[in-house]
Amino acid sequence: MSDFRATSSARLATRLAFFAAGFAMACCAPLFPFMKAAVGANEGLFGVLILCLGIGAVSSMPATGIVAARYSARGIMAVTGVGLAVMLPLLAFSATPWMLGASLFVFGASLGSLDVAMNIHGTDIEEREARSLMSNFHAHFSIGGGCGAGLITLQLWAGMPYQSAALVGAAVTLVTVVLYSPRLLRARPGEPAPLVWPKGIVLLLAAMAAITFLVEGAVLDWGALLLIQRELAEAQTAGVGYIVFSITMVFARLTGDQTIERFGALQVFITGGFAAMAGIIVILIAPSGMVALVGFGLIGLGAANLVPIVFSAAGRQRVMPPSLAVAAVTTVGYASILLGPALIGGVAALSSLADAFWLLAALMICVPLAAKRVTQI
Repeated sequence: MSDFRATSSARLATRLAFFAAGFAMACCAPLFPFMKAAVGANEGLFGVLILCLGIGAVSSMPATGIVAARYSARGIMAVTGVGLAVMLPLLAFSATPWMLGASLFVFGASLGSLDVAMNIHGTDIEEREARSLMSNFHAHFSIGGGCGAGLITLQLWAGMPYQSAALVGAAVTLVTVVLYSPRLLRARPGEPAPLVWPKGIVLLLAAMAAITFLVEGAVLDWGALLLIQRELAEAQTAGVGYIVFSITMVFARLTGDQTIERFGALQVFITGGFAAMAGIIVILIAPSGMVALVGFGLIGLGAANLVPIVFSAAGRQRVMPPSLAVAAVTTVGYASILLGPALIGGVAALSSLADAFWLLAALMICVPLAAKRVTQI
């Protein structure tokens, strides 16, 4: 039996880093209405301000891959984790749209950079231990998200000022960063990796990440509205679909590494793609809200381990330096999240929201078709 004690501390650190990233990001959601009111922004302006977060994330990702390839992910994870803790209160105390936009950009840059670095660190641990770990790491991002949103919401419900709630969220983030930073892997000696553009298998991996993130984003942004339009739920209860999706995704990721070890990445990737596609179709043809919830659960179970498998493959491929490949895949995935809602909205405007989801179901067939190429690296 393999001895994983040498990397156990770094493995824990990676879980904590994923938790911190998910926690800090989710802290923002309950605070956004208060930030919007504080800077006096209307819906249009606030939409532009929120976009600053995504632009900051995407713009920082390629540079993170270059720095991590030349040095290591260790320092990046420590610095950007602290950056999230520092920027969270600044978001809450922003008094003008310009200040909020700048703060969101820096917060997004920290989040995007940490996202790339912790995935690079995770693939490094997977390589050293020669076993699947990425699903569990990503599960801790989801767990952190639930804890962050829950903690802030609980404080606001108790009557705490939103700035104070943000400070508490920042404190939890900072403590987590302090706990994981000393445990991170140190850089391996070697020559700096050359800068190369994504190509070959990396482009395919990026496409798989884009499709999966697009579906996940569609469930978050449009799932409740689809239920309402199909008269399967009232506005007050339509959000239950996303809750079911989130719960099943966390469950699938917590058990994902064991599932991959038992059945193989190829089988999990094929089954996951078909399950997610089936889930979308179930929602579209469901005769009742309860049946539609089964569809949301199928999407969560199916999509949960697709991205972890893609990131693991990006770390194993040798077409380009692994850190640059992970950065490329992450950047394309985040760009899909940014552009996805607008694309779905455009299709819905030209036809219907249901037709947009039918297109997503058709797009998911690309996942099982590419499974053999993705998993046999």
